[in-house]
Amino acid sequence: MASRTPRSPVYRFGFMIGRTILYLLVASLLWVVAYSFIPPPITATMLGDALAGRGLNKDWMSIDDIDPVMARAVIAAEDAKFCSHGGFDREAIEKAIKYNARGRRIRGGSTISQQTAKNAFLWQGGGFFRKGLEAYFTLLIENIWGKRRIMEVYLNIAETGIATYGVNAGSQRYFGHDADQMTSVEAARIAAILPLPKKRDAAAPKGYTRRYGNRIKARTGVVKRDALDACLG
Repeated sequence: MASRTPRSPVYRFGFMIGRTILYLLVASLLWVVAYSFIPPPITATMLGDALAGRGLNKDWMSIDDIDPVMARAVIAAEDAKFCSHGGFDREAIEKAIKYNARGRRIRGGSTISQQTAKNAFLWQGGGFFRKGLEAYFTLLIENIWGKRRIMEVYLNIAETGIATYGVNAGSQRYFGHDADQMTSVEAARIAAILPLPKKRDAAAPKGYTRRYGNRIKARTGVVKRDALDACLG
């Protein structure tokens, strides 16, 4: 009986890498599927706050109970095309690249879907590797979760203050009541602090934060009028 020709080290290494990638793909898929019905217990950003001794304040609330004005406010502030794009807003990305090339500061072209993928599965910060993973997880949640679940997770894990996560915990912190009783002004103020939740105050906003909140409130009416939140119904 002829003996089997030994595999070369290069072949064995390639096989090991391929198998590892396959295992990671399956694990990530199962992770996303699990979060389609289980609230994410903790995120990398939450863990950072906890390890730093700042504590952790979060209080999950179903999207069925969160006042619809909150979702409209974040759509108005963060992603007007949320219901119509497939996870990425190419026009916003191109605009961000153009502004950054000129040396002008801009928040970026990330959609709510991309931010949710980053917040739920990854870590803060930039870099091509993390952005690549963000794109991968964005595609997964868009196709497995759908828009309503993406918004629900986003509203519950977005940072809304120092060691505070989710709009319900944010509403309790700033306004003394749950997110099922939010006014359009309160929702707009929380949406206004999302870009810099550790530095902005929703309870008594000043300067730019107050003006930005007023603009969001006005655009929230447009979101409702034009049914830009129709995918959440």
